[in-house]
Amino acid sequence: MTDTHRRRLLIGLAASGPLLLPAPLLRAAGHFVLTPPQSAGPFYPDELPLDRDNDLTVVNDGEQAKGVICNVYGRILDRSGSPVPRARVEIWQCDANGRYHHQGDPNNAIQDPNFQGFGSTTTDADGRYRFRTIKPVPYPGRTPHIHFMVKGEAFEDLTTQLYIAGHPQNSTDRLYRNVGSPELRQLVEAEFVTSSSSSAELEAEWDIVVGI
Repeated sequence: MTDTHRRRLLIGLAASGPLLLPAPLLRAAGHFVLTPPQSAGPFYPDELPLDRDNDLTVVNDGEQAKGVICNVYGRILDRSGSPVPRARVEIWQCDANGRYHHQGDPNNAIQDPNFQGFGSTTTDADGRYRFRTIKPVPYPGRTPHIHFMVKGEAFEDLTTQLYIAGHPQNSTDRLYRNVGSPELRQLVEAEFVTSSSSSAELEAEWDIVVGI
């Protein structure tokens, strides 16, 4: 069991009430808490890019986007912790200058033309997804975050946001605080750590639990 799974299981058990079963049965009796939903915000792309793959750091074989390259990956799971294959996962976020690829963004920062801004992928048989993007940055009024939307035939679409665990601006971000208890907030956080394959890049692992 990964640390992410263990954390979700313990939160699920705590939410279900007093634990009366012996320790060996806790895993079988436990369930995972659904990933807390969040607003899509106003900047879901008003026009999807022609290049909408899971690598947001390069647009049509152009130059690399500005920012710290980060590989974000994990699995889409159901309440029991089983993988959800063939789920569509979308992400969108601002570029390294704090600007979204959206005509309504009031930020007057220069837009990075080499950042895709939006990406999508489909989970494999083990429920795994992966994106190559940049480490999220803050912009006026918001702590760093990445928007996620997960779609599938067997569950209602889930829209949520991923935050950097321990970021100092989290405590003043209204949407982050609205997630609820500190335990629930852990479910929308991930550690952004040095990549195991490149010291110049970061990686973040985040599992998402949908309502099946």
